[in-house]
Amino acid sequence: MAAVARLILQDFRSYEALDLTVGGQIVALVGENGAGKTNILEALSLFTPGRGLRRADLAEMARQEGEGAFAVSVALAQDGARLGVGLGPADMEGKRARLARIDGVSAGSALAFSEHLRVVWLTPDLDGLFRGAAGDRRRFLDRLVLAVDPAHATRSNALERALRSRNRILEESPHQTQWLDAVEREIAELGVAVAAARAETVARLSAIIAESRDQASPFPHAGIALSGEIDLLVARHAALDAEDGYRDLLRQGRARDRAAGRTLTGPQTSDLEVRHGPKNIPAGQGSTGEQKALLIGLVLAHARLVAAMSGLKPLVLLDEIAAHLDPRRRAALYEGLMALGCQVWMTGADPTLFTDLPAGSQRLAVTAGRIEDLA
Repeated sequence: MAAVARLILQDFRSYEALDLTVGGQIVALVGENGAGKTNILEALSLFTPGRGLRRADLAEMARQEGEGAFAVSVALAQDGARLGVGLGPADMEGKRARLARIDGVSAGSALAFSEHLRVVWLTPDLDGLFRGAAGDRRRFLDRLVLAVDPAHATRSNALERALRSRNRILEESPHQTQWLDAVEREIAELGVAVAAARAETVARLSAIIAESRDQASPFPHAGIALSGEIDLLVARHAALDAEDGYRDLLRQGRARDRAAGRTLTGPQTSDLEVRHGPKNIPAGQGSTGEQKALLIGLVLAHARLVAAMSGLKPLVLLDEIAAHLDPRRRAALYEGLMALGCQVWMTGADPTLFTDLPAGSQRLAVTAGRIEDLA
């Protein structure tokens, strides 16, 4: 189990300084809105590639009364590793570098943390996922992929840069076919790699869901599938043939894409289709409660997948997860979390939501800039 034994914050969000010893499998953070509960989850989410669960710029995470830098570090229970991340002091030009360290040695990037720690999360922002825009579901899917394949972030970022380059060439030099051919070759290679990683994760997650499917569960199983032109190419053809097909689509779409000001074909337009398994309806057609329960079931299945593929039981971050669950679903959630064997960090404003936590759990009271055991 990838468990945090100690968390230290310096000038992070609302915390000037915090040194927290942790001993529970389930850690419940209880406090009023604005007390700083989600800030703790955000700090832990920084030990993955990307910008954390709020998707905020690093500069926004520095304490407003501080000097603009911050540090977050954890000591892990399973291997004793000390991981650190933060924003460094300003250089001569006023720029600040993102810092990543393992046992005091520079790690280059958060990608290196994946050898010690994997993190998954669920926040209230995802409650409207199934009825929202396709882009929201793509980001959600890419987060699922990233937890099992940390290199996915590098491929995705490279694809975004290549797409921007193509858009710029189409706008400024549309007759430079050699430039377009070169950048489209790069886009095809990266695009197929990104789509293939998504497809593999969806297939493996579907298998995990099928293995543990229980029609009577309060968290219904989900049916998931990818939808998009590039996804069909990857599903039907070998990688090299899919790249050739994608290049053809890019070449044929140059005039259309130039008029649109963006590339209209590729993994950047794909969608994650989710169905409510027991009812066999699109997830977005379910009630608000059904969608929440479906999303929880999907995240629990993903945590099992991460453990199976990485050999590391992930850190699970659940923000305000229990507030809108009835007592039956809340009890089932706690039972399911214990069965995962992962360390789970939860937040909530109402202490009574956590009175029935299983033995071995830790309840902490959060006030402005402080955390202490809840009596």
